[in-house]
Amino acid sequence: MTKKRIYLNAVTINGPTASPGLWAHPEDRSDEYTSLKYWTEFAKTLERGRFDAVFFADMLGVYDVYKGSLDTAVRQAIQVPLNDPSYLIPAMAAVTKHLGFAATFSTTYEHPYALARKLSTLDHLTRGRVGWNIVTSNLDSAAKNYGLEGQIGLNERYDRGDEYMEVVYKLWEASWEEDAVLRDRERRIYTDPAKVHDIHHKGRYFSVPGIHLSEPSPQRTPVLFQAGNSTRGREFAAKHAEAIFLNTPTAQATKFIISDIRERAERQGRDPSKVLFFPKLTPIVGRTEQEAKERLQEFLSFSSAEGIFTLLGAWSGIDFASAGEGKLLEFVEKRDNRGLIESLRRTDPNKRWSVDELANFFAFGTSSLTVGSPEQIADEIEAFVEETGADGFNIGHVIQPGTVESFVDLVVPELQKRGLTQKEYAEGTFRDKLYGEGPHLRSDHPGQAIAREGRLAAHE
Repeated sequence: MTKKRIYLNAVTINGPTASPGLWAHPEDRSDEYTSLKYWTEFAKTLERGRFDAVFFADMLGVYDVYKGSLDTAVRQAIQVPLNDPSYLIPAMAAVTKHLGFAATFSTTYEHPYALARKLSTLDHLTRGRVGWNIVTSNLDSAAKNYGLEGQIGLNERYDRGDEYMEVVYKLWEASWEEDAVLRDRERRIYTDPAKVHDIHHKGRYFSVPGIHLSEPSPQRTPVLFQAGNSTRGREFAAKHAEAIFLNTPTAQATKFIISDIRERAERQGRDPSKVLFFPKLTPIVGRTEQEAKERLQEFLSFSSAEGIFTLLGAWSGIDFASAGEGKLLEFVEKRDNRGLIESLRRTDPNKRWSVDELANFFAFGTSSLTVGSPEQIADEIEAFVEETGADGFNIGHVIQPGTVESFVDLVVPELQKRGLTQKEYAEGTFRDKLYGEGPHLRSDHPGQAIAREGRLAAHE
């Protein structure tokens, strides 16, 4: 068994609980999501459990594939209502010292000039504890509300995303020199204008000629996360991401993606061991195995099959209301680039999935489910890391915040006892805590190459 350090992140949304139907559970408090107190208490719980970060999943549209309508999503609170998570970060940072924060922003709908300033601001306010989950977005409903006729094709979204990253690297890494800000009261010079540079970017998708509006933050570039599992998404991740969030339901699917992305990263000149992977794990823990199993059955009694198919329909493009008892793979022959479908095929290439089987398999989302005592769950975590090469987990919740609180109180002490998770935090920024190599992008990251080119151009 491995004894490498296992990272722990909590994954949540700024809305009612992400597990379909579980908002109705009497212990669920996720309807308090509009209260800052709810979130600051959650942050303190995570820091007490020595979690590395909290990851806010997010989207900009609604799930309207199931029955061709958004009614089920709205009626059952399937990621709607959903508030902007970025506003929570300063408040949660104010009551913690070490916890990191990863927020989701779309390269399709956020302009790079504005997003660069937003993330620099958050990095300043948190003293370097911010990460960015880079998404390209995949909902037609979002595209239409942003004035498009439909979603941009997958390959073009990622091509656009590559240029987007080039723009933000230039803004964060090359626009302001490290010693540009003087704050010289005697000479009345706040910033030396000779050390602040236009980036002169003009590309296929973006024209950004000017300077970054924010002075360099502690990390300059936030820690870069990505969660795309499609073939094109994995290529994008291998180029840009420092850590990957995975929604793979089995060890087999997880191992495949980790191996594939690390091979791609190495071909691009990056150290593959420095690309971290965090599959999602949803734990249901009891003080005994029997208690955990009873808890699972209790949760399943609140689960909503319609809600599950609303989620799966949005992720796969398949309307399960019209599928009847048909088999999933019969509907997806033309959707080979969809990460969910690829994951299912790798789970069991020959299996024909019925609607009922899917409902049980995805009752709590596209993540691994572990049920048992603290010792049993710790055993599974340790074995999963050993088998797949993962670096840690995004800990999901069934009810909020109770599932994560139980994990903190019961499982974390067992993991710490085994030397698998940290007992105390290291000092420094989010990136320092992950790698121990300083606050900035590693030298083999493409953002650094773009920064070097930008700095040279500024002095020519």
